[in-house]
Amino acid sequence: MKKPATPAREFIAPSDLTFGFSTCKRCIWIKYWFSFELKKDFPLVKTLSTFQEEHFRRAPMPALDPSLPSGTVKQWGQWVKSKNIVINGVETPWKLRGIYDLLGHYDDGSVGIIDCKVSDSERDSGDFYAPQLEAYAYTLENPLSGKAFAVQTMGLLIWKLAGVAQTRPNEFVSHEMGFGVNQIYVPVDRDPERLQKLLTEFISVVDGDIPDAGSDCHACNYLDGRNALEI
Repeated sequence: MKKPATPAREFIAPSDLTFGFSTCKRCIWIKYWFSFELKKDFPLVKTLSTFQEEHFRRAPMPALDPSLPSGTVKQWGQWVKSKNIVINGVETPWKLRGIYDLLGHYDDGSVGIIDCKVSDSERDSGDFYAPQLEAYAYTLENPLSGKAFAVQTMGLLIWKLAGVAQTRPNEFVSHEMGFGVNQIYVPVDRDPERLQKLLTEFISVVDGDIPDAGSDCHACNYLDGRNALEI
């Protein structure tokens, strides 16, 4: 497959460092050079996550978790863009761009990144999402324009569904029903060196020739199986 003269995009999405790149480098390569990807729809998850984010707007940070320093959630759902990424002392044409969920401002002037999740996935761990959150931290500390913020904390705010919650107990015929959740805060440690190594590999792959498909890539496995059929 011949690459175009220039890639289809100039920004690296933080979520691609967590999801796409670990699953299939070929799909990432095609996405960045041809702007072609398999679309994924999560309508209910998006709705629930929006409710979660809206609930904590302007909330005190310790209300999200007692371990967090004194401060307030002052920003949410904003796009952030980084300066050009430097690899081994050389400035690349690539930048980071993403949209964070919640940003808390601490009393000392630093900030805390909160990534909201409504999920029961076993991979909802700090280690799995660390590259994505560290990419947001990099972007806030190295913005393409505007004020830089020192990132003190990062974490996942997870809502795990805990069954039906009735607003009126023992009434089964009612329109006032809902779902209860168990809230978990998972702190994510800062690790800029890990991000730098991942960005080095990511950019090397994207700038190179088309790589092999990932063995666990559902899209590539489906296409290979579909093309193998004799119809």
